[in-house]
Amino acid sequence: MELTLFTSAFCEPCMQTRAVLAEAARLVPAATVTELDIVRYEDRAVAEGIRTTPTVIVRDASGAEVFRAEGVPTVQQVLVAAAKAV
Repeated sequence: MELTLFTSAFCEPCMQTRAVLAEAARLVPAATVTELDIVRYEDRAVAEGIRTTPTVIVRDASGAEVFRAEGVPTVQQVLVAAAKAV
């Protein structure tokens, strides 16, 4: 499963979200975390419909989106999404 974090420079909530995803990845070793800056990866951010940072998207093994959070999700929200992605 893939946990994708869209971020922007100087985004305090993005730093908090990094910590949430790090904890989720520690608890779910099968999870892969990818962080993409919306300026550097503007085309992908537009294609994904990113409107705010941080935005977290959780995808299952087939690439289907099972969860999206704008703002800082809780570890519990990410773990529930991870369970859906399995």
